[in-house]
Amino acid sequence: MPVGSSGRIVIEVDPLVKRQLYAALHADGLTLKDWFQQNLHIYLANREQLPLAFDEPRAYVGAPR
Repeated sequence: MPVGSSGRIVIEVDPLVKRQLYAALHADGLTLKDWFQQNLHIYLANREQLPLAFDEPRAYVGAPR
């Protein structure tokens, strides 16, 4: 996909997965934009950090535990 100069990111997902995501975000009181921006910052901050063998898998904001 081409990368434009606007601040928009467009992705295509399965419609069922989209409905499930929006329902989960609504239940957690989040918007897709809020959730994406939180996880974007976590990803960018941690992408240089190698996980340690005893670390739990990386959890994303809003993910059930």
